[in-house]
This record gives sequence, structure tokens and C-alpha cells, in this order.
Amino acid sequence: MTSQLFEAALGIKAPWFVQSVNFDEARRQLTIGVDFVAGSRFAHADAPGEHPVHDTQIKRLRHLNFFQHECYLEVRVPRVRLPDGKVRLVEPEWVGRLDGFTLLFEALVLAMCQQMPFAAVARLVGLSWHRVHAICSRYVELATDAADLSQVSAVAIDETSSRRGHNYLTLVADMAARRVIFVTPERNSNTVAEFAQHLREHGADPQQIASASIDMSPAFIKGVATHLPAARVTFDKFHVIAHASAALDTMRRLEQKTDPDLKGLRWTLLKDRNKLHVEQQRDLDALVARFTSKRTARAWLYREQLRDILDRKQIHVVSAMLAQWCTNVMRSKVEPMKDVAKMIRNHFDGIVAWTQTRQTNGFIEAINGLFQAAKRKARGFVRFTTMRTVLFLIAGKLDFTKINPHAA
Repeated sequence: MTSQLFEAALGIKAPWFVQSVNFDEARRQLTIGVDFVAGSRFAHADAPGEHPVHDTQIKRLRHLNFFQHECYLEVRVPRVRLPDGKVRLVEPEWVGRLDGFTLLFEALVLAMCQQMPFAAVARLVGLSWHRVHAICSRYVELATDAADLSQVSAVAIDETSSRRGHNYLTLVADMAARRVIFVTPERNSNTVAEFAQHLREHGADPQQIASASIDMSPAFIKGVATHLPAARVTFDKFHVIAHASAALDTMRRLEQKTDPDLKGLRWTLLKDRNKLHVEQQRDLDALVARFTSKRTARAWLYREQLRDILDRKQIHVVSAMLAQWCTNVMRSKVEPMKDVAKMIRNHFDGIVAWTQTRQTNGFIEAINGLFQAAKRKARGFVRFTTMRTVLFLIAGKLDFTKINPHAA
């Protein structure tokens, strides 16, 4: 009766059966012996039909805990002799993708690691950090290898910092599915070449990419033009506004050297007005009212005008207003903002394209935030393979069910 109960709980079916159940109270471990019926024959992918058993091996597999106790399956696994004389191992369908685990245990670890740092999961399940990482890495590799990218037509390309200093990863996201589809440690024009090859390897053609949202990195611009030739480049509106905000802050720092009244106004100027406290709004209004004598005030007005222009939807209106904005800035004495005007003129078509595509890298920026938070919780990642695994777990929306039906 006990054996039948465990067979039902474990999903074990003929010719497999539970041969023994042993509980070690001192070690707080439950060990379940699993065997197969004598004389059984087994199928193997290398040859049709069912084949006789040549010999057996004992495999010890970690399974889900039995209440608070660790549970292991000790399985007598057959090796069969094929018609050509070769001997091959036959494993039950519930054996995991990594040696030493069942599919159910791997599914549990995978689900936990999508919400928690590897170290925390390792403590909970009683494994080393390396074994937990190995399970996740194996599943990510299998799922990304099997990914179908044939429907991808619009992408966003951006970088995120991997370590302190100038160390970056480049992410590519499918804009329609809102998921990461490619990660590489590079940040140059070859990055896009690698992505184009990745598309070819996963049922897609680089020519099918009709739109690419990128920042104004010369490397990305060159890479998209060369390797995604059909893609219309869109420069993310928020990157443009970020450049204008940086110019505004530069102007404030320059002017406050001779005007102490500007000290302490940094965040008042950089935040959206509707997110300011009442007192901050009053300080901002008082400053803007002096736009004729304060270059910082004029820089703020230019930034707000740019934001208003890029929020419009008529491409001809945006083109005309943006061109006039650049002219007005270039005639002003707000020197830092002139660099923004020059940048806009150099990338005019891609910035105006935002009006029609409305494609933004905001999704990748959100992923970046989640990734940086995961790094802090884990006290930092060092290896690229670990960072790639974490990014796909967080934002890859990978289908693990084809690998493990319990990983839904």
C-alpha cells in the first residue's frame, strides 16, 4: 500500500515501480528506491522498436521535499543493447535535464529563481549556488536554442552596465512580445551583426526587421544600417529629452557660480512639474518668470518645448516645429543646449520617426532597473554567462514547458 501511494504521488508507471522506502531520521532524508520489472524491454531514440536490457546503473536524484525532509530517488536505470550492438542508457521521463535531479525539482528551482537570487534559493533547497545556477543556465540555453523568432519585426536595442566602469551588455528586445531575445557583452557595430546572425539561426531573416529603436550611438546606427537594412531607425524620444535635461543641468551648474539663488534647484528643474511639491513649484515658477535674464530658465523652457513637440503626432508639424526649435536654440546664448540642437539636426529623420512609430526603449530601461536590482541582491555578478541567464529569467518570457512540462 505504501509503495502504491508513493508511485501515485511520484507519477511512476509500469514498468517502473517503487521498490523501497527508507527514512533516515538522523539525516532527515527520505530515500525512495525505484526499479523496473524484470524482463522489461525499452525503446530508444537511436533505433526503432524495444530493446533488451544489457546492464543497469544506479542514479540518485534529488526530488521535491517530503514535508520538511529532503527526498531522493535511487533509480535502477537500464542500459539497452541496440541491433547494431551499441549500448545506450534509457532514462525515465521524469529524470531532469541536469544530472542528479527530477523534472519536478528542477521546475521548482526554476520558478524560485525567477523571483529570488540564486543564493537565497540555494539556501532554501539545500544546494550550492553553483548547482542552482547550473539548473537555470541549462534551461535558459535549451529554451533560447529552441526559440522561434520568425514573427519578430520591431526591435529595441540598448545597453546596460554589467560592472563598475565602462563595462556594458547589449540587449535586444522584441517590441511586440515585450521580451528580451538577445544578449551580448559587446557594444559596437558588430553587436548588430551578431544579432542578425542570431535571427538567421532562429527561423528569421534580418530583412524582416522593419523598425529598430536605438539610442544615438554611432556604433548602433552603423550596425543597423549595415545588418538590418530594411529597418526604419527610431531614436527614442526619452533619450532625446535626457540629453536636453543634461544640458539644462549643465547650464544651471555654470550659472550658479555667479548666482547663488540657483543652488538647491537641481531636482526642481529636472523633475516633471506635476511631480513637484507646492513649494518646489513656486520656486520653479519664480525662476521661469525671469527667463529674460536667467539662461537656466531659458534652458528649462527649451527642454519643455522639446517635450511638447515630440508629444505631437503629425509628422509634418513635428518636423517644422523641431527645425524651428533648433534654429531658436542656435541663436540663443544657452550654450549647452546648442549641443542638443546640433545632435537633433544630425539625427533629424530618426527623431521625427518617433512621431509615427511611437517606439521607445522604455521597456528595456525597465528591464535594466530589474537587472540592477537583481545584481544588488546577489552582491553583484561577475561572469557574462550568469548575467545573461539572469536577464533571460527576468525578461526573456522563455517557454520552458517544451523542456519540462512542470515548468508552466
